Amino acid sequence: MLSMIMNDGQDERDILRLALSSVGALGPCRAEAGFLTLGEPPVRTPVEWPHAISDLDDQLQHLRGQEGPIRVPGRKWGWAVALHTRNGGIGYLVVSAPTRPAGDDVFLIHVLAQQTAAALTNATARRSERDHARELRELNEGRAAVNARLATSVAELEHQRTVHDVLSEATASGGGVAGIAGAVHRLTGYPVAVEDRFGNLQAWAGPGRPDPYPKPDATQHEELLQEAARRLRPVRVGKRLIALAAYRGEVLGAMALVDTAGSAGEQEEFTLDHACAALALELAHLRTLAEVELRLRRELVDDLITGTDDESGYARAAAVGHDLHGPHYLAVVQWAGRAADDAFVQAVGRAAASLRMRSLPARRPGMAVLVCQGRPRGEALHQAVVRELGSPTGSIGVGGRCDTPGEIPRSFSEALRALEVRQRSGSPNGTTAFDELGLYRILGPGGDYREVKEFVRVWLGPLLDYDAAHHADLTQTLSQYFECGGNYDGTAAALGIHRSTLRYRLQRIRDVSGSDLADVDSRLNLHVATRVWKVLGG
Repeated sequence: MLSMIMNDGQDERDILRLALSSVGALGPCRAEAGFLTLGEPPVRTPVEWPHAISDLDDQLQHLRGQEGPIRVPGRKWGWAVALHTRNGGIGYLVVSAPTRPAGDDVFLIHVLAQQTAAALTNATARRSERDHARELRELNEGRAAVNARLATSVAELEHQRTVHDVLSEATASGGGVAGIAGAVHRLTGYPVAVEDRFGNLQAWAGPGRPDPYPKPDATQHEELLQEAARRLRPVRVGKRLIALAAYRGEVLGAMALVDTAGSAGEQEEFTLDHACAALALELAHLRTLAEVELRLRRELVDDLITGTDDESGYARAAAVGHDLHGPHYLAVVQWAGRAADDAFVQAVGRAAASLRMRSLPARRPGMAVLVCQGRPRGEALHQAVVRELGSPTGSIGVGGRCDTPGEIPRSFSEALRALEVRQRSGSPNGTTAFDELGLYRILGPGGDYREVKEFVRVWLGPLLDYDAAHHADLTQTLSQYFECGGNYDGTAAALGIHRSTLRYRLQRIRDVSGSDLADVDSRLNLHVATRVWKVLGG
């Protein structure tokens, strides 16, 4: 029964405790301690056995794995019974007795030692099996975890390869920004928006496109760009997952996934991030092309204005996609409060394009210049620029027709004259064409009006001096009188004065100027002088 109990799944410590507890039932002996010698030195097992004495460890060391006598205080007989197996000794049962026990009692102690050694061997084998099984289980679990990670890595790599292939195909096919947006929509299933740096929509792919597309608040949009730049990864803003398209540290645009359910995960973030890298290259390429084309156009227009031969003009215009054959007109544009920079020139170019006008836009000091194919619609062009700039305070001058590139400098000079006349008129905002100037065509551009000023001085000098000395408005009254065709009621209404006051002023004009307003020649010269006076800023 003891053997069965020892071999029934006990560990080494329980087996030795059971053996030590059974010593007293076999005869006159008492169990002093149990030892395991699986390592060096022997280890007391169990350590809490009550009869163990302190120097047993040293005594066992001298036995060197063999049986032998042991000194136990107060006991005349003590013996270390070796626990042997086929592989050698694995421990000891230390027993003692008041006197030397009989042979049968010693025999039973040795039988108990044999059973204990066998049970310890079995327990060690079971423990080894358990350890091995545990190691196998841990290895299997580790292998399963590694396989799971490998499977995840393979899936991620496969997804990344798919993203790379689809985006590469989209950029290589020449689809541009819209092609990249469509590729991201196919990869993720989410609606995709591509915006420029200012939040304006450049492309949309997928359902649910807003119409009109909302314009973000400038301050909030700038803060969003700064936050996304700091995080260096897609940023969730409301129902959108946004990533920046940056090239050499400069933000060129942004791409957003419209994720109303908030379900986009790492794969979508990777796709969005990778797509923004392709988008940044595309936007940088487009900007470089635009800059090169703008520079070529600007250089072409500069050369056309300063004068170039016809053959070279035709060839260079064709190189930038413009047909210079046929009638062309020069238009010059200035806007109050707006610097004539590239943004201004681009706005003027867009305004012309919105009217289906084919033109070469360029920048000159203080103004934008358009070389227009065909006669431009002046007021329509002015209104189109107003819509682009959001301000009506601007003037446009249009030169005369030119049929060859060699005539463009003359048309440009005429456009400058028309612009100057328009800006000096009573309504400076709008468009004036050179062939509509009439009398004003005799005025040269640039403010060199010596002969004209002398003419004005001859006919209006007395009136101008009188007005300056008496803070009067006789010259303005005379100008308005001629503009109204000599009509008293119309002139009085335009000046906001009574009819009798007008009559008095006209009499003073006759007296001060010494001119007869009824004389045809005097009337003509005075009318011309007042017109020129107004153009010169009177």
